[in-house]
Amino acid sequence: MGILEKIQDIEREIQRTQKNKATEYHLGLLKAKLAKYRVQLIEGSKTKSEKGEGFDVMKSGDARVVMIGFPSVGKSTLLSKLTPQESVAAAYEFTTLTCVPGKFTYKGATIQLLDLPGIIQGASQGKGRGKQVIAVARTADIVLMMLDATKSATQRPQLEAELEAVGIRLNQSFPNVSFKIKKAGGISFNATVKLNYIDQKMVHNILHDYKIFNADIVIREDINVDQFLDVVLGNRRYIQCIYCYNKIDQITMEEIDRLAHQPHTVVVSCEDDLNMDFLVETIWKKLNLMRVYTKKRGEFPDFEDGLIVRQGATVEHVCHAIHRSLVDTFRYALVWGTSTKHNPQRVGLGHLVHDEDVVQVVKK
Repeated sequence: MGILEKIQDIEREIQRTQKNKATEYHLGLLKAKLAKYRVQLIEGSKTKSEKGEGFDVMKSGDARVVMIGFPSVGKSTLLSKLTPQESVAAAYEFTTLTCVPGKFTYKGATIQLLDLPGIIQGASQGKGRGKQVIAVARTADIVLMMLDATKSATQRPQLEAELEAVGIRLNQSFPNVSFKIKKAGGISFNATVKLNYIDQKMVHNILHDYKIFNADIVIREDINVDQFLDVVLGNRRYIQCIYCYNKIDQITMEEIDRLAHQPHTVVVSCEDDLNMDFLVETIWKKLNLMRVYTKKRGEFPDFEDGLIVRQGATVEHVCHAIHRSLVDTFRYALVWGTSTKHNPQRVGLGHLVHDEDVVQVVKK
């Protein structure tokens, strides 16, 4: 029996099994086996030399946004509207057959936008070059899930299931669990909160299934089996996602209002240029980027060419963005902006900067 057949058998057994307190343990072990076989399916395909062109595109700019969606939902049209890059758009499906990269600039940041071929159901198992498409999605800072507002509501959960199957978690935070493998001493299990979905026995059995017999585990939040497996495997990607419903010019105002009030959702019409500015603004907010301006001694700040850094960045990150060797000669920095108690304030490398702060670095 091949890996695909084993995966299908376990999925059928999970569907057949009634979910209650008595079957939680059995379902947990089934999910552990399912995750193990899915990893083998993905890693096994890497060792085979497959013919055809891959979708490996060099990452450039300050961030990468990847468009995922079923065929003919408006991905190519959106790329052509937001970037100077032309992507073939037509009324028939599978117009785009390879990855088409484009770039657009917003608030000084260069954002790379990738138009990927439409995926079909079963893409996580390799159907329709789905593995290549989803592999590129793992490199994204944001997944822009393109959906057709005129079609059924099942398209969104179907796409989420395909991404979930290959270890992409959308709009979730990584579980607050400490997991360290050691050479000896057995399995040490501690939990600082009450656990409702997993227990010590299940943890031991899952780890033994993965040939792990010595480890320290500290669980600090109420997690389920899937979240614990994410920690053990360590190859899951937690990515922010925007659900973009296209073709709103073809539905009623009541339906537009219903879709627009869903979390992490933007409604647009690529053909009529409706709500495109709000989509770009939402992408900027989800990326958590900031602009920081630099200043030379005795001169005005350079407000034309700011540095783009992530939220939570320190003066050290700013120094690396200017030049990687600047930290070695760093003495102190003067900062003007909302991150300081007074302007200017003399700070060290660990000072957190805010959006639109001005930084002057003084060297030794």
